[in-house]
Amino acid sequence: MPLPEFNENGDLPVGVHCASIVDVIDRFGMGSARRKLVAKRLERIYQLASETGHLARFVVFGSFVTDKHEPNDVDVFMIMDDNFEMGSLVAEPRLLFADHSTAQDHFGASVFWIRRLAAMGGEQAAIEDWQIKRDGTERGIVEITVNST
Repeated sequence: MPLPEFNENGDLPVGVHCASIVDVIDRFGMGSARRKLVAKRLERIYQLASETGHLARFVVFGSFVTDKHEPNDVDVFMIMDDNFEMGSLVAEPRLLFADHSTAQDHFGASVFWIRRLAAMGGEQAAIEDWQIKRDGTERGIVEITVNST
């Protein structure tokens, strides 16, 4: 199912919309040079997270998945398997999971993650919480179908 059109506010309609990484890049990674740059960052983050072998769910939210011409960055929320151990990672993957500011500095992205066990109210509730914007309104977000191309 294709991603829906933007609403009158330039957001996706409220809901968790599923798509492959390819579909997300095709939809949101075109147009301005900034969008293309941010899309490359998203691809790299998704690749590194997938390569851990512990990625359960991967969500993209924020200005990248809006009609904003120049998105600030890309915002991602990941749920990792319970046996994921960040301490076993080295080099770039370690930077992705180290802490928010390290990931922001290295990848130019806001990265948030938890293990499945930490998803209060369940995984779906944890994901749906990312629909809430700073002003309290809701917007649509995109869950990348894990292991899809």
